[in-house]
Amino acid sequence: MTHIFALTTHIGCVMTGLLPDARAQVMRARAEAAEYRYKYGYDIPVDMLAKRMASINQVYTQQAAMRPLGVSMILIAVDEETGPQVFKVDPAGYYVGYKATCAGTKHQEAFNLLEKKFKKPNVCESLDLDAAVELAITSLSSTLSADFKAKDIEIGVVQGHERFRTLSEAEIDVFLTRIAERD
Repeated sequence: MTHIFALTTHIGCVMTGLLPDARAQVMRARAEAAEYRYKYGYDIPVDMLAKRMASINQVYTQQAAMRPLGVSMILIAVDEETGPQVFKVDPAGYYVGYKATCAGTKHQEAFNLLEKKFKKPNVCESLDLDAAVELAITSLSSTLSADFKAKDIEIGVVQGHERFRTLSEAEIDVFLTRIAERD
């Protein structure tokens, strides 16, 4: 059971919450992205997709016949103009961009940890893909007080003009080994 989905070739998301609701929201996000591409002739920017999904979620809070979806969506992409982008969309229709974010159990502890890491100047500019993945794994590990095996976690990445993809267990194992050797 995966919680990481590719919405377009360059936009990916991680969903936390009810899996059937997550699948429904992913299908709607893919439809919105495809409609945007058909209408305007180019891929939807990640901030526009986040805004659109937040608007749809907000309508669900107003209609008596519809139940708000029980999921949070975190969108990631690399924008040609602004670089790496991370957006979080919640069931109430609120969306916001972050340098790094989290959702789910113990999200406040993880958010505080990430906030400390990113308070240093030029942290975002100095992070390459490997350092970002290692930061994500160590933050998750220290927040949950757990050691992970490669089969325990999923990691989705997008870099430059490459496609969004999920890392294989072998790739994740390389990162876990590197972190274990460093500690």
